[in-house]
Amino acid sequence: MEFQVSGDSIPSEFITDEMARKLIGKPPASGAWRDGDPIGDRKFTTSFDLKLESGKKLDSVKIAYESWGELNKDRSNALLVLHALTGDSHAFGAASKAHPTAGWWNGVIGPGAAIDTKKYFVVAPNMLGGCQGSTGPTSLDKKGKEYGAKFPYLTIRDQVTAQLELSKQLGIKRWKAIIGGSMGGMQVLEWAIEYPDAVEKIAVLAAPAFSNADQIALNSVQLEAIKADPAFNDGDYYDAAAGKGPYRGLALARRMALLNYRSPEELNVRFERSWQSKVNPFGDGGRFAVESYLDFHGNKFTRRFDANSYLTLVEAMNSHDVGRSRGSIKKAIQKIKAQMLLVGVDSDRLFPVATQQLIAECGPRNLLGNKLFVIKSGYGHDGFLIEAEKVGKLIKRLLESKG
Repeated sequence: MEFQVSGDSIPSEFITDEMARKLIGKPPASGAWRDGDPIGDRKFTTSFDLKLESGKKLDSVKIAYESWGELNKDRSNALLVLHALTGDSHAFGAASKAHPTAGWWNGVIGPGAAIDTKKYFVVAPNMLGGCQGSTGPTSLDKKGKEYGAKFPYLTIRDQVTAQLELSKQLGIKRWKAIIGGSMGGMQVLEWAIEYPDAVEKIAVLAAPAFSNADQIALNSVQLEAIKADPAFNDGDYYDAAAGKGPYRGLALARRMALLNYRSPEELNVRFERSWQSKVNPFGDGGRFAVESYLDFHGNKFTRRFDANSYLTLVEAMNSHDVGRSRGSIKKAIQKIKAQMLLVGVDSDRLFPVATQQLIAECGPRNLLGNKLFVIKSGYGHDGFLIEAEKVGKLIKRLLESKG
């Protein structure tokens, strides 16, 4: 079996010494986008104050976003695309100095693609708490210092409330569709439940109705990996020199996460028991190729992400439960008026198909095809990002459906 390249992944060949050399150099204390950095394709909302579920208020919030296509006269062609945990607003486009990675859904968004930017006005925000332009732990507080660990606790619902303000500023009262996978799919569900008249269609990809104990446990180990790094310094590390920040803890958290995002089949087929650079790992200083793969991605991740932001977003994911304060998950799901596309990935070990099946069994009013669609993929959870053709066909079907 051959595994293809997509998004933040690498070619099926093992990590080469040349690849590793590209990351030589001390990683920054934070890989976040900061004011003064190249803006690239980002746009920003006007600042606004946001009351959080906790009762706290977050002042002077800004949401970074990117958009493609043109909004029509009656504003009926707007699509909102929501990213996963470590994504950002750069859903479509090339990598550049302003955007460390190419668009994470280049195969799905674009002229003539399933999410056709010649037909639709497509908006992709960086979620609240993120580190690529939206207000988060790297933002400055009233005293002019980074929030760091003092940034308030966020929930998925808080993030959706911020996206609602983005909608208002864009003058969009009703989205043609809201589409998201993984953590973005959690936000899609909250949108459709809390604001049922604000969206016509939704696509929920590889996302559950709630984060269960197993998922929270997996997340907790990643959080502890960051906090246990001495350089984390209780979240106060922004003045640290390159190579002195909590990059080891952040890279380790990323390595753990990748094991949840990918499938055992992919790792076994791609790497088997191969040695990196043909150096014997049995006492001769060599390593297995799969170890080098994880190290490469962990190191790469520290160049574009922030440790405090990672903590904030993972804890927000842990908050996810559409049934909370709504009577039950079933009652919450049945509040949805939008036509729903529901998709799972058969090899997903982070959010297994059963977690999407639960949503289908709650009886949403207008489920596309009257069923959960299951994509066959060897890529695990990341299949919703990588299987562009399969995912694109389903999204196109939703967008063209008469409902």
